Amino acid sequence: MGLWRFMTAGESHGPGLVGIVEGVPAQIPLSAEFINEDLSRRQKGYGRGGRMTIEKDQVEFFGGVRHGKTLGSPVALLVKNRDFANWQESMAPGKGQADRIVTRPRPGHADLVGGIKYGHRDLRNVLERASARETTMRVALGAVARSFLRELGIEVRGHVLSIGDVHAPYRDYTLEDLLSSENSSVRVVDPSVEKAMTEAIDQAKEKGDTLGGIFEIRAFNLPVGLGSYVQFYRRLEGQLAQALLSIPAMKAVEVGTGMAQAEVPGSQVHDAIWWDKEQGFSRLTNRAGGIEGGISTGMPVAVRVAMKPLSTLLSPLGSFDIESKEPFLAQVERSDVTAVPPAVVIGEAMVMHVLADAVTEKFGGDSLPEILERVEYWKRYVKEY
Repeated sequence: MGLWRFMTAGESHGPGLVGIVEGVPAQIPLSAEFINEDLSRRQKGYGRGGRMTIEKDQVEFFGGVRHGKTLGSPVALLVKNRDFANWQESMAPGKGQADRIVTRPRPGHADLVGGIKYGHRDLRNVLERASARETTMRVALGAVARSFLRELGIEVRGHVLSIGDVHAPYRDYTLEDLLSSENSSVRVVDPSVEKAMTEAIDQAKEKGDTLGGIFEIRAFNLPVGLGSYVQFYRRLEGQLAQALLSIPAMKAVEVGTGMAQAEVPGSQVHDAIWWDKEQGFSRLTNRAGGIEGGISTGMPVAVRVAMKPLSTLLSPLGSFDIESKEPFLAQVERSDVTAVPPAVVIGEAMVMHVLADAVTEKFGGDSLPEILERVEYWKRYVKEY
């Protein structure tokens, strides 16, 4: 990332999670209630585990906001872990009780490779940070980006396309469609598949298994010209792919019609260009997913993400103890059956961070009014091009 950058810290069962985002322009409206709405969305979804009944994530400001607006300085946030009350000795930064030691790595998790990399003999030192609990702060910081983008008329929303082998019908979804998915326990637009998805989750739970799936994130009302083709790291789709694949358990990303483009002729892939006096240049279709040559086209950006089944199984796979080298069934930590519905909210956050950075790079400016003025000028230029 460039001007808009963020960082998080904290462990799953530690005192809490902290985060800081810099490059945030001044005078953006921001409240704890606004951020908490996305934190609440992240905790919902059929198939979630026991941790969601313990935590009720609430954000606290530690810098960068005064009287409901950003100051232009870094925004610092804290989300406390309520479960830390049960882990104070085990997770004490100073002297504590050496218990809850993990020596049995779980297949598919960072446990073993993390232990080898950092020289840990207690794999809890790995799993506490590698845990998806860290994404709580990504979502909180992502809400800062959401507030900024919303002031520019940009909206980012996602929905679930599949859980396990149950797939929802796919079409060119509108923002209203995606907002309606909030009424679904599995965050799916089409209610006809909701029951089949929840039944698949129930069946996996009975077997002690987990399920992955696919979700889509869409960004609406983006200006033309975000990103660039001049260097590999400035291409918008490359930035989106890196950000989305950085989320734990994500294994594939496609933009627009993605993988399907490899199987059909170019005449069924590319988007014909249209021009009229009212709107200037546009596209008749959006197979490119709103990006051409690494640059936003003004059409909705559409990215789909494949999430693997979670690696913590109630019926665990085989593993070996790192100390005794004896075979064991892998360590069982508290986990979800599926986390595809809440992963949508994390995906939204990561897309918004990328777009906020792209906007600040393109338009510059230190305050919201300054950026708004530049965006309006740019839109007039694009229309008259």
